Amino acid sequence: MRTRLRHLSALGLAAVLLAATALLAAPASPAYAHNVLRKATPAQDAELTKAPTKVTLDFLQKLNPAFTTVTLSDADKQPVATSEPEVDGTKATVTIDSPLPNGVYTVAYRVVSNDGHPVQGSYKFTVADPTATAEPSPSPSPEPTEPTESPSPTAEQTSVAPASPAASDSSGGGAGTAALLTGAAVLAALAIGAVVVLLRRRRSGDSAA
Repeated sequence: MRTRLRHLSALGLAAVLLAATALLAAPASPAYAHNVLRKATPAQDAELTKAPTKVTLDFLQKLNPAFTTVTLSDADKQPVATSEPEVDGTKATVTIDSPLPNGVYTVAYRVVSNDGHPVQGSYKFTVADPTATAEPSPSPSPEPTEPTESPSPTAEQTSVAPASPAASDSSGGGAGTAALLTGAAVLAALAIGAVVVLLRRRRSGDSAA
């Protein structure tokens, strides 16, 4: 009888211990059901001397391609062009379309756990390639030069076209003709005066006789 009671007591104690263990483990169950980022390439806070061409994230649970998002942005929070995530089991990989210049970049992700709970997060890495050169700044286009105006001729530089020979001859001939007419008029007046004087003298002589 006593043996049976001891056996029941042992079973009861075992049941209590199992119940306590279940209660202690219950709060931790949902945490283990959520997906977790285990590894990233490039790694968080990594300082790279060569720009990466891909970003690969490795999670704890298998990923669903339909609910997996991975993005990349620069220091100005501008998106960097990448491919769509390629999902392979627990890994998601995006390919960077063009080489990354030096700077700080942010990787952001969003996935769904097996229990349907979404999980998202982000981290940063830096590209510091010592061989990278700054992009050449565009040279300014030359300003169009205004055509120089030819100086206007001064009074000294302005030449007067000489009078044509015909014009000179005609002006000279006109002056000579005027002088001849004036002289002839004077002579005619003197002659008329002399005739008048002679006529008066003759009339005076005839009267005296």
